[in-house]
Amino acid sequence: MKQKKIALINDITGFGRCSVAVMAPIVSAMKIQAVPVPTAILSTHTQFPVYFFDDYTPKMKDYIQTYKDINLTFDAIATGFLGSEEQVDIVIDFIKSFHTKDSFVLVDPVMGDYGKLYKTYTPAMCNKMKELVQYAEILTPNLTELCTLLDEKYPDEGKISLEKLDSMCEKLAEKGPKHIVVTGIPFNKKQILNFIYNTGEDYQIIMSDKIGDDRSGTGDAVSAIIAGMYLNGHTLYESAKKATTFVSKCIQYCEDNKVPNYWGLCFEMFLKDLMED
Repeated sequence: MKQKKIALINDITGFGRCSVAVMAPIVSAMKIQAVPVPTAILSTHTQFPVYFFDDYTPKMKDYIQTYKDINLTFDAIATGFLGSEEQVDIVIDFIKSFHTKDSFVLVDPVMGDYGKLYKTYTPAMCNKMKELVQYAEILTPNLTELCTLLDEKYPDEGKISLEKLDSMCEKLAEKGPKHIVVTGIPFNKKQILNFIYNTGEDYQIIMSDKIGDDRSGTGDAVSAIIAGMYLNGHTLYESAKKATTFVSKCIQYCEDNKVPNYWGLCFEMFLKDLMED
């Protein structure tokens, strides 16, 4: 059987377990070849007090051109944090060049959390991300990003009904993505809700226990598992369920071993859980 390939468009960070450093080993454990497309190179991520940062934007087009020249093909494309409008344009060109009827695009619109956007997300950048969303088959926003993409107000205390989530996802699906997983929605003090939307079907939900505080790279792990599982023929619900179970186990291990939050998930301890016969 031909081995599948997935392009991972994200930054590469040495220490801190986020972005490609998380996504590549996870999809590799699922027997999929990871092909990084770096947007930036960092020694540690920006939650550390010091870090080296090299913006890769000026080099991305030449980097990608090599893949065009050798007629490389991908079975899936997954995008993560993008730091500028120019990077979004480069990614859209990448998708236009490499996406086929036999592949899919997963977009993780890393824009903010808890009702607040990251500093790089100006109104112009938000509009640019809305352009990228049109090319996604699968979208994995959190509630902040879902609201932002629809120009809706973030709900008080992050509380929202399932019916409202369903109508919002239906509205967003009209702009392109057929499948949407709204991740990490606060349900109560002890539980987290994940909302699964498939166009033309009833919504599904996945509940998980809230364990500790937020950890860097958690969203990267979730999107990588969803992309890999879906590419390997699983349903979106099965993919999201696997991601939720895996991440919860990693977080519990980190809490038990007092691993600092900004060190990310100790996902290496459980990669065997992602391997299939």
